[in-house]
Amino acid sequence: MEFLSQYGLFLAKTLTLVFAILLVVAVIVMLASKRRQHQHEGHIEVKSLNDRYEEMLQTMEDAILDEWQIKQKIKEEKKRDKEDAKARKKAAKEGRDDEEERKRVYVLNFDGDMAASEVDFLREEITAVLAIARPEKDEVVLRLESPGGMVHGYGLAASQLERLRRKNIPLTICVDKVAASGGYMMACIANRLVAAPFAVLGSIGVVAQMPNFHRLLKKHDIDYEVLTAGEYKRTLTVFGENTEKGREKFIEELEETHHLFKDFVAEYRPELALDEVATGEIWYGRQALAKKLVDDLMTSDEYLTEISQNADLFEVRYEEKKGLQERLGQFAVEGSDRLMLRWWQRLTAPARKGF
Repeated sequence: MEFLSQYGLFLAKTLTLVFAILLVVAVIVMLASKRRQHQHEGHIEVKSLNDRYEEMLQTMEDAILDEWQIKQKIKEEKKRDKEDAKARKKAAKEGRDDEEERKRVYVLNFDGDMAASEVDFLREEITAVLAIARPEKDEVVLRLESPGGMVHGYGLAASQLERLRRKNIPLTICVDKVAASGGYMMACIANRLVAAPFAVLGSIGVVAQMPNFHRLLKKHDIDYEVLTAGEYKRTLTVFGENTEKGREKFIEELEETHHLFKDFVAEYRPELALDEVATGEIWYGRQALAKKLVDDLMTSDEYLTEISQNADLFEVRYEEKKGLQERLGQFAVEGSDRLMLRWWQRLTAPARKGF
């Protein structure tokens, strides 16, 4: 009887644990489904970078300057403001408008992953900027970080940036760490491309890789059928037997994608010697400058603080609206999504060529 009692208790605990796991999985699936249904419900946030820089300056001055130096600085600022107000009043009285409207710079951010998933935010931010930016007067600065990824994701991201060029909005792209492969495909669109001295750039190439378990299945007498309609519907497979003809066709498709990549880069950076740089190699900032992959060497912070002296800087971000349930389940959902995405990418890489 004692054995039966312990067994029953063990069985109850096991069933309870299984039920709890299933409940958690069900909640995660529900939250993920709900999150995807509302993933485009968000809003644009705009912050003044000039105000941020001014606050930093005031904090440093308060900590370092003597009291009399701070008072003298405030006195000088008041005097300058008074003179400016007097000049504006005089110009208005004489019917003149001497005050030229300042340039506006819109700062965007793109932190790329394998799927270029931030393109969903980028498209909204660019749409918002295009609604107000003045052609040939204002500027867009994109702080870009990406090691590359899937062709169609980065192709769409690059197309979003092309919208700015077509509307004659000057585009500057700053790379502090890495813009390689698909990341460089985005970067090359810039009117001016700026990189930190040790940022990684280039990798103008295409890669695809996948495992094949056919021999393992064959060893255990397991058949795997691949049925297609169309000679090249499936060139290489994970579980089926790959043929030399299929490999040749797949390599041909890789070469075609590489040619498209090179043609795209050549369109926006015609001064490049493509035969030298379109080899899949990467270069650090200083090397990239010598090969004309970039136009200048400096960090994004240096560039932005420099132009803030004569322009109004606005950081533009698209933020999603998240409910309470979404916030509670966000970490679990994103974690499971990343694990599944990595597993699937490694399993089926050739079907989703990347650069």
